[in-house]
Amino acid sequence: MPADFSEPMRLQAYLARCGVASRRASEAYIAAGRVSVNGSVVTQLGTKVSPGDVVRVDGDEIALETEKRYVLLNKPAGYVCSLADEKGRPVAADLLKSVYAERLYNVGRLDMFSTGLIIFTNDGEFAATLSHPSAELEKEYVVRTSTSLPRTLARDFEKGIRIGNTFYRCVSAQEINSHAMRIVLIEGKNREIRNVFACYEVGIKYLKRVRIGNIVADELKEGAFRALTQQEIRGLLALCKSSPIEQF
Repeated sequence: MPADFSEPMRLQAYLARCGVASRRASEAYIAAGRVSVNGSVVTQLGTKVSPGDVVRVDGDEIALETEKRYVLLNKPAGYVCSLADEKGRPVAADLLKSVYAERLYNVGRLDMFSTGLIIFTNDGEFAATLSHPSAELEKEYVVRTSTSLPRTLARDFEKGIRIGNTFYRCVSAQEINSHAMRIVLIEGKNREIRNVFACYEVGIKYLKRVRIGNIVADELKEGAFRALTQQEIRGLLALCKSSPIEQF
């Protein structure tokens, strides 16, 4: 991606290319009044920026990234997946700062107590492609429980379960033993697995994401991270429906 641009660009696209967040998340930043252009707060999504404009997010000036980063982290428990936490809890992105100076943000989320694979990037288009529900990118989890699994849970989860106003359905659920299950999701609603297990009054001791599309942990220890290879990036995009991969 070039470090400069020659034509006016939509503000949310500019934020995404600066590594602030995905384009969709950048729209939320703008609507919340967190973005200013040349000293004036902007809340209109149709706003365009031109070369030479000074754009700030939460008071910090941003600029186009000169190099795209794609990083795989094996997140330990106790870290939240956000750029900052108002409660002062440890942030997963901070684990990357010893190596990466760029502002990297997570693609999707893992809750604070869950562990496993999560991708960080400063490429807004890449993040948007992977995280959009229409991509149907598989994420695989291993769940270990404190009580025995109900015999019907896996079957019910595959067929679909309505809890309150939310419908949950996994791609597959397979019992490993009486206290462990392997689950594959493609959409991943907020705390989906935890909500389904709570509905069946099953306590979760351990919830780990072990695969994202074609990416698995291999020897990557908890708390460790590495750059994704170009082959892995192309593989991820190839698994996303209607995803262009020419640039990779």
